[in-house]
Amino acid sequence: MDGDTPETTPAALPRTAEVAAFLAARMCHDFISPASAIVSGLDLLDDPSAQDMKEDAMNLIAGSARKLTDLLSFTRVAFGASASAETFDPRELHKLAQGVFNHMRAQLDWQVDASAVNKPAARLLMNLAQMGGAALPTGGTATIRAVAEGASIAIAVEAVGPRARLRPEVLRGLAGEGLGDGLHGHWVQAYYVHLFTTDAGGRIFADVGDERVTFAATVPA
Repeated sequence: MDGDTPETTPAALPRTAEVAAFLAARMCHDFISPASAIVSGLDLLDDPSAQDMKEDAMNLIAGSARKLTDLLSFTRVAFGASASAETFDPRELHKLAQGVFNHMRAQLDWQVDASAVNKPAARLLMNLAQMGGAALPTGGTATIRAVAEGASIAIAVEAVGPRARLRPEVLRGLAGEGLGDGLHGHWVQAYYVHLFTTDAGGRIFADVGDERVTFAATVPA
């Protein structure tokens, strides 16, 4: 290699405190938009000169409150400990995922063939479903599948639609690599998924094709 050309080194992996800070920032980013919209609606209700917009204000408050509630319920399972639960009913997970997709352009196709899943599988289903929807910025369908195969649970998410894409930082995070260039909000979710999947003894992969993004993962049952 030419001595004047700097070597490319992989981005350093963050410390636990940094990952926690990035996750907190990511969640605050998700919550601030509907929370701010609720405040804006309340301000309209209090404005004497905007009484003709009272119905619009109430609709804004109601819709934003639903979005905030859906995100909080989803985040409790996707990122939190979710109380002491160690197993989850896929039907309840479907409701949580659908709540998030109600505020996305993409559609959710839930095809989970399992009576119950453990905590790592539940977190995978939630995070990969959200990442699949986010990979379809102009719409499409994210199909979520999970099936028990012997001692493992296999999960596949296929996001199909025009302009389907996956940011490079998401691919780096899923591979367990540092952020490098890019947005930490997208990277940290993928890196978090890598951490809890590998901690559980599982594996995760991602593939980007023509108008298609696919995630595949396995975790012990």
